[in-house]
Amino acid sequence: MDDGQLLRYSRHILLPQIGVEGQERLLAARALVVGAGGLGSPAAYYLASAGVGTLALADGDSVDLTNLQRQILHRVDSVGRPKAESGRDTLAGINPECRVEAIVERLDGERLDAEIGRADVVLDCSDNFATRHAINRACVRFGKPLVSGAAIRFDGQVAVFDLRHDASPCYACLFPPGDGEDELCAVMGVFAPLTGIIGTTQAAEALKLAAGIGESLEGRLLMLDALSMRWHSVRVKRDPACPVCGGR
Repeated sequence: MDDGQLLRYSRHILLPQIGVEGQERLLAARALVVGAGGLGSPAAYYLASAGVGTLALADGDSVDLTNLQRQILHRVDSVGRPKAESGRDTLAGINPECRVEAIVERLDGERLDAEIGRADVVLDCSDNFATRHAINRACVRFGKPLVSGAAIRFDGQVAVFDLRHDASPCYACLFPPGDGEDELCAVMGVFAPLTGIIGTTQAAEALKLAAGIGESLEGRLLMLDALSMRWHSVRVKRDPACPVCGGR
Protein backbone atom coordinates (compact mmCIF):
# COMPACT_ATOMS: atom_id res chain seq x y z
CA MET A 1 0.00 0.00 0.00
CA ASP A 2 1.12 3.55 -0.68
CA ASP A 3 0.85 6.46 1.77
CA GLY A 4 -2.55 7.49 0.42
CA GLN A 5 -3.97 4.01 0.93
CA LEU A 6 -2.50 3.78 4.42
CA LEU A 7 -4.35 6.98 5.27
CA ARG A 8 -7.59 6.08 3.48
CA TYR A 9 -7.87 2.69 5.16
CA SER A 10 -6.27 3.67 8.48
CA ARG A 11 -9.41 2.93 10.50
CA HIS A 12 -9.39 -0.62 9.18
CA ILE A 13 -5.67 -0.98 9.74
CA LEU A 14 -6.11 0.06 13.36
CA LEU A 15 -8.27 -3.01 13.92
CA PRO A 16 -5.93 -5.83 14.96
CA GLN A 17 -8.17 -8.38 13.27
CA ILE A 18 -7.61 -6.64 9.91
CA GLY A 19 -4.35 -4.70 10.06
CA VAL A 20 -2.17 -4.13 7.01
CA GLU A 21 -2.31 -7.77 5.90
CA GLY A 22 -6.09 -7.95 6.00
CA GLN A 23 -6.45 -4.68 4.13
CA GLU A 24 -4.05 -5.89 1.48
CA ARG A 25 -6.20 -8.99 1.05
CA LEU A 26 -9.20 -6.73 0.47
CA LEU A 27 -7.27 -4.68 -2.07
CA ALA A 28 -6.40 -7.87 -3.95
CA ALA A 29 -9.94 -9.30 -3.79
CA ARG A 30 -12.55 -9.50 -6.53
CA ALA A 31 -16.21 -9.43 -5.48
CA LEU A 32 -19.19 -10.17 -7.71
CA VAL A 33 -22.41 -8.36 -6.79
CA VAL A 34 -25.42 -9.69 -8.68
CA GLY A 35 -28.07 -6.99 -8.56
CA ALA A 36 -27.59 -3.23 -8.29
CA GLY A 37 -30.91 -2.56 -6.59
CA GLY A 38 -32.06 -2.31 -2.99
CA LEU A 39 -29.59 -4.85 -1.60
CA GLY A 40 -26.78 -4.39 -4.10
CA SER A 41 -26.68 -0.62 -3.55
CA PRO A 42 -25.57 -0.60 0.12
CA ALA A 43 -23.51 -3.77 -0.34
CA ALA A 44 -21.56 -2.22 -3.22
CA TYR A 45 -21.15 1.08 -1.34
CA TYR A 46 -19.35 -0.61 1.54
CA LEU A 47 -17.32 -3.03 -0.56
CA ALA A 48 -15.96 -0.14 -2.62
CA SER A 49 -15.38 2.22 0.30
CA ALA A 50 -13.71 -0.54 2.32
CA GLY A 51 -11.16 -1.08 -0.42
CA VAL A 52 -12.14 -4.20 -2.33
CA GLY A 53 -9.85 -4.03 -5.34
CA THR A 54 -12.26 -5.14 -8.07
CA LEU A 55 -16.04 -5.09 -7.96
CA ALA A 56 -18.09 -6.67 -10.74
CA LEU A 57 -21.58 -5.15 -10.61
CA ALA A 58 -24.13 -7.07 -12.68
CA ASP A 59 -27.67 -5.94 -13.44
CA GLY A 60 -29.65 -6.01 -16.67
CA ASP A 61 -32.31 -3.49 -15.58
CA SER A 62 -32.52 0.29 -15.92
CA VAL A 63 -33.21 2.78 -13.16
CA ASP A 64 -36.88 3.60 -12.60
CA LEU A 65 -38.30 6.41 -10.47
CA THR A 66 -39.84 3.85 -8.09
CA ASN A 67 -36.33 2.49 -7.37
CA LEU A 68 -35.10 5.70 -5.76
CA GLN A 69 -37.01 5.07 -2.51
CA ARG A 70 -34.38 2.48 -1.51
CA GLN A 71 -31.77 1.92 -4.25
CA ILE A 72 -29.23 4.44 -3.01
CA LEU A 73 -26.66 3.90 -5.77
CA HIS A 74 -28.94 5.85 -8.10
CA ARG A 75 -30.18 9.44 -8.31
CA VAL A 76 -32.93 11.28 -10.14
CA ASP A 77 -30.63 11.94 -13.08
CA SER A 78 -29.95 8.18 -13.28
CA VAL A 79 -33.54 7.36 -14.27
CA GLY A 80 -33.49 5.48 -17.56
CA ARG A 81 -29.81 4.52 -17.32
CA PRO A 82 -28.60 0.93 -16.86
CA LYS A 83 -28.30 0.27 -13.14
CA ALA A 84 -24.85 -1.29 -13.48
CA GLU A 85 -23.48 1.83 -15.21
CA SER A 86 -25.20 4.22 -12.81
CA GLY A 87 -23.78 2.23 -9.90
CA ARG A 88 -20.29 2.23 -11.40
CA ASP A 89 -20.32 6.01 -11.72
CA THR A 90 -21.57 6.51 -8.16
CA LEU A 91 -18.90 4.19 -6.74
CA ALA A 92 -16.18 5.98 -8.70
CA GLY A 93 -17.05 9.11 -6.75
CA ILE A 94 -16.70 7.23 -3.46
CA ASN A 95 -13.46 5.37 -4.13
CA PRO A 96 -11.82 5.77 -7.54
CA GLU A 97 -9.23 3.17 -6.53
CA CYS A 98 -11.87 0.44 -6.63
CA ARG A 99 -12.13 -0.93 -10.15
CA VAL A 100 -15.84 -1.33 -10.90
CA GLU A 101 -16.82 -3.45 -13.89
CA ALA A 102 -20.38 -2.71 -15.00
CA ILE A 103 -22.05 -5.82 -16.45
CA VAL A 104 -25.24 -4.65 -18.14
CA GLU A 105 -27.00 -7.98 -18.44
CA ARG A 106 -28.81 -10.58 -16.41
CA LEU A 107 -26.09 -13.13 -15.75
CA ASP A 108 -26.78 -16.71 -16.74
CA GLY A 109 -25.18 -19.62 -18.53
CA GLU A 110 -21.54 -19.36 -19.51
CA ARG A 111 -21.24 -15.68 -18.57
CA LEU A 112 -22.48 -16.42 -15.04
CA ASP A 113 -20.00 -19.29 -14.75
CA ALA A 114 -17.16 -17.08 -16.00
CA GLU A 115 -17.88 -14.29 -13.52
CA ILE A 116 -18.31 -16.60 -10.54
CA GLY A 117 -15.18 -18.50 -11.52
CA ARG A 118 -13.18 -15.24 -11.33
CA ALA A 119 -14.68 -13.99 -8.05
CA ASP A 120 -13.26 -14.44 -4.56
CA VAL A 121 -16.68 -13.85 -3.01
CA VAL A 122 -20.17 -13.67 -4.53
CA LEU A 123 -23.03 -11.55 -3.22
CA ASP A 124 -26.51 -12.55 -4.33
CA CYS A 125 -28.49 -9.31 -4.25
CA SER A 126 -31.01 -10.46 -6.85
CA ASP A 127 -34.78 -10.47 -6.48
CA ASN A 128 -35.94 -13.78 -7.97
CA PHE A 129 -35.56 -17.48 -7.23
CA ALA A 130 -34.42 -18.44 -10.72
CA THR A 131 -31.37 -16.18 -10.48
CA ARG A 132 -30.65 -17.20 -6.88
CA HIS A 133 -30.64 -20.88 -7.79
CA ALA A 134 -28.48 -20.29 -10.87
CA ILE A 135 -25.95 -18.37 -8.76
CA ASN A 136 -25.97 -21.12 -6.14
CA ARG A 137 -25.38 -23.87 -8.70
CA ALA A 138 -22.41 -21.99 -10.12
CA CYS A 139 -20.97 -21.34 -6.65
CA VAL A 140 -21.24 -25.06 -5.88
CA ARG A 141 -19.48 -25.93 -9.16
CA PHE A 142 -16.60 -23.52 -8.53
CA GLY A 143 -16.43 -23.83 -4.75
CA LYS A 144 -17.03 -20.11 -4.11
CA PRO A 145 -18.37 -18.49 -0.93
CA LEU A 146 -21.87 -17.08 -1.45
CA VAL A 147 -23.47 -14.32 0.64
CA SER A 148 -27.20 -14.41 0.05
CA GLY A 149 -29.71 -11.72 1.01
CA ALA A 150 -33.41 -11.05 0.56
CA ALA A 151 -35.84 -8.34 1.64
CA ILE A 152 -39.57 -7.91 1.15
CA ARG A 153 -42.15 -5.89 3.08
CA PHE A 154 -40.58 -5.66 6.58
CA ASP A 155 -38.84 -9.05 6.47
CA GLY A 156 -35.20 -9.64 5.62
CA GLN A 157 -32.75 -12.51 5.73
CA VAL A 158 -29.03 -13.12 5.25
CA ALA A 159 -27.07 -16.36 4.98
CA VAL A 160 -23.57 -17.45 3.98
CA PHE A 161 -22.98 -20.63 2.03
CA ASP A 162 -19.24 -21.21 1.98
CA LEU A 163 -18.88 -23.79 -0.75
CA ARG A 164 -15.15 -24.06 -0.10
CA HIS A 165 -16.09 -26.28 2.84
CA ASP A 166 -17.51 -29.76 2.29
CA ALA A 167 -19.77 -29.54 5.33
CA SER A 168 -21.37 -26.24 4.30
CA PRO A 169 -24.98 -26.29 3.10
CA CYS A 170 -25.84 -24.58 -0.16
CA TYR A 171 -28.79 -22.30 -0.92
CA ALA A 172 -30.78 -25.24 -2.31
CA CYS A 173 -30.39 -27.15 0.97
CA LEU A 174 -32.43 -24.39 2.59
CA PHE A 175 -34.68 -23.45 -0.34
CA PRO A 176 -35.07 -26.45 -2.68
CA PRO A 177 -35.60 -25.63 -6.36
CA GLY A 178 -39.28 -25.31 -7.18
CA ASP A 179 -40.32 -24.37 -3.65
CA GLY A 180 -41.96 -20.98 -3.10
CA GLU A 181 -42.86 -18.16 -5.44
CA ASP A 182 -41.16 -14.84 -6.08
CA GLU A 183 -42.53 -11.97 -4.01
CA LEU A 184 -41.98 -8.77 -5.92
CA CYS A 185 -41.49 -5.32 -4.42
CA ALA A 186 -43.79 -3.90 -7.10
CA VAL A 187 -46.67 -5.94 -5.65
CA MET A 188 -45.74 -6.47 -1.99
CA GLY A 189 -43.79 -3.29 -1.21
CA VAL A 190 -40.59 -3.02 0.79
CA PHE A 191 -39.53 -0.86 3.74
CA ALA A 192 -36.68 1.28 2.43
CA PRO A 193 -34.21 0.98 5.36
CA LEU A 194 -34.68 -2.80 5.43
CA THR A 195 -32.72 -3.16 2.20
CA GLY A 196 -29.96 -1.04 3.71
CA ILE A 197 -29.75 -3.21 6.83
CA ILE A 198 -29.65 -6.47 4.87
CA GLY A 199 -27.34 -5.15 2.14
CA THR A 200 -24.80 -3.78 4.60
CA THR A 201 -24.91 -7.06 6.53
CA GLN A 202 -24.09 -8.84 3.27
CA ALA A 203 -21.17 -6.45 2.77
CA ALA A 204 -19.90 -7.16 6.30
CA GLU A 205 -19.98 -10.91 5.69
CA ALA A 206 -18.28 -10.55 2.30
CA LEU A 207 -15.52 -8.34 3.72
CA LYS A 208 -14.86 -10.83 6.53
CA LEU A 209 -14.62 -13.65 4.01
CA ALA A 210 -12.31 -11.68 1.72
CA ALA A 211 -10.06 -10.56 4.59
CA GLY A 212 -10.09 -13.98 6.24
CA ILE A 213 -11.28 -12.74 9.63
CA GLY A 214 -13.96 -13.51 12.19
CA GLU A 215 -16.76 -16.05 12.09
CA SER A 216 -19.14 -15.97 9.15
CA LEU A 217 -22.85 -16.77 9.05
CA GLU A 218 -22.05 -20.13 7.45
CA GLY A 219 -24.59 -22.68 8.67
CA ARG A 220 -26.99 -20.05 9.97
CA LEU A 221 -29.92 -18.12 8.55
CA LEU A 222 -30.25 -14.66 10.10
CA MET A 223 -33.75 -13.19 9.86
CA LEU A 224 -35.00 -9.69 10.67
CA ASP A 225 -38.51 -8.47 11.38
CA ALA A 226 -37.94 -4.75 10.92
CA LEU A 227 -41.44 -3.85 12.09
CA SER A 228 -40.59 -5.07 15.60
CA MET A 229 -36.78 -4.86 15.05
CA ARG A 230 -36.24 -8.42 16.20
CA TRP A 231 -33.48 -10.66 14.87
CA HIS A 232 -33.75 -14.44 14.79
CA SER A 233 -31.11 -17.01 13.88
CA VAL A 234 -31.66 -20.63 12.92
CA ARG A 235 -29.15 -23.36 12.17
CA VAL A 236 -28.98 -24.69 8.63
CA LYS A 237 -27.45 -28.09 7.91
CA ARG A 238 -26.31 -29.56 4.64
CA ASP A 239 -28.91 -31.83 3.06
CA PRO A 240 -27.26 -35.07 1.89
CA ALA A 241 -30.11 -35.49 -0.61
CA CYS A 242 -29.79 -31.94 -2.00
CA PRO A 243 -30.15 -32.07 -5.79
CA VAL A 244 -27.44 -29.39 -6.16
CA CYS A 245 -24.72 -30.14 -3.65
CA GLY A 246 -25.57 -33.67 -2.50
CA GLY A 247 -22.85 -35.17 -4.70
CA ARG A 248 -20.00 -33.13 -3.25
